[in-house]
Amino acid sequence: MAGAAARRGGRRAPRSRGLTSVRALVQRVSRAEVRVSGERVGAIGRGLLVLLGVAPDDDQATADALARRIVELRIHEDAGGRTNLALGDVGGAVLAVSQFTLYADTRRGRRPGFAGAAPPAHAEKLYRRFCDAVAATGTRIERGRFGAAMAVELVNDGPFTIWLDSAER
Repeated sequence: MAGAAARRGGRRAPRSRGLTSVRALVQRVSRAEVRVSGERVGAIGRGLLVLLGVAPDDDQATADALARRIVELRIHEDAGGRTNLALGDVGGAVLAVSQFTLYADTRRGRRPGFAGAAPPAHAEKLYRRFCDAVAATGTRIERGRFGAAMAVELVNDGPFTIWLDSAER
């Protein structure tokens, strides 16, 4: 074995299979809030800020699976300082913010393209489905305002940031 695979103990990194996928940038936070035109529309204390992007071929099952995966992530510290606890174990909440820019294509030129992002109507439907699936687990969820220009403020706890792509399950 050579290169990166050897550094990972022989495991190969997941390959993109050319599939579209729901993408999420997950940040463990001690607090986070989102404002629209100066008005606070969502805020949490300890928990996860989730920036969520949707692709054109995504479906409800993918949104549901990603919601479960995020809620069950064991990325909060236990009494021994190990990342061993999930949101429910720490009484954490989720602040979900729709972000089509997670599909930015910067391979050509200096201006990103967003053709890989879902059209707004489809993206909003799956964003709402994701939020409802998080709520169905008993986890408190706050939301940004879909399609609005938002100001997101957070205190990243760690920092601890994870990129999730449902195509790499």
